[in-house]
Amino acid sequence: MKHQMRMWGLVAAVGALMFLGACAKKAAPPPPTPPPSPTAPTASLSANPNTVNQGQPTTLTWQTTNATDVSIDGIGAVDSSGSRQVAPADSTTYHLVAKGPGGTQDATARVTVNAAPPPPPQQTSSATDEELFAQNVKDIYFDYDKADIRATDQSTIQADAQFLQQHAGIHITIEGHCDERGSTEYNLALGTSRADAVKNALIQAGVGGDRIKTYSYGKEKPFCTESNESCWQQNRRGHFVYEH
Repeated sequence: MKHQMRMWGLVAAVGALMFLGACAKKAAPPPPTPPPSPTAPTASLSANPNTVNQGQPTTLTWQTTNATDVSIDGIGAVDSSGSRQVAPADSTTYHLVAKGPGGTQDATARVTVNAAPPPPPQQTSSATDEELFAQNVKDIYFDYDKADIRATDQSTIQADAQFLQQHAGIHITIEGHCDERGSTEYNLALGTSRADAVKNALIQAGVGGDRIKTYSYGKEKPFCTESNESCWQQNRRGHFVYEH
């Protein structure tokens, strides 16, 4: 009996020692933290202006982050950020794709292209051109013994030039005229100066000089035959003549 009790005591002591040894062991370390996921790319794309007339350019501007491969449809590979001028023939939606370790991001920009207006109808009849010429082209008048175009006639010469630019097939002769005062020779020279002044003003306004001839009548071909200032003013002019 005593022997049996000693055995149980020994077993209990060994069990207690094993329990204490197990408790004394260190806790297992936690598993390692996984590395962070790559950051997803960002992308933006804009067009300025976003509405243009046909043939006019616009500027695309883009910006991306966390991207290693950036491309725009119709353009190809581009830098991660930048700008480029484009001139689409028709309304276009530009599409940007940015790719990186963290995935893919895209952006779009819409450019609206207004169609070009139809060209003005061409006049096919020379008679119609001649009628329009008579209705729209006005003579230039001069002060006594002067050959410089007056400030009051600047708007008239500009309107004449605009009409001639719109009707490129018309050629003209500018006649230089004077009133009855002074000698024939003097007025022929003065008429030449007046015709040349009108021609030079038209050329400066954009009309081709090869479309313009000049001629001086001096005082030999008056528009009015009365001897007064009102009549003389009518005769001091650069007169436009339709050629074809």
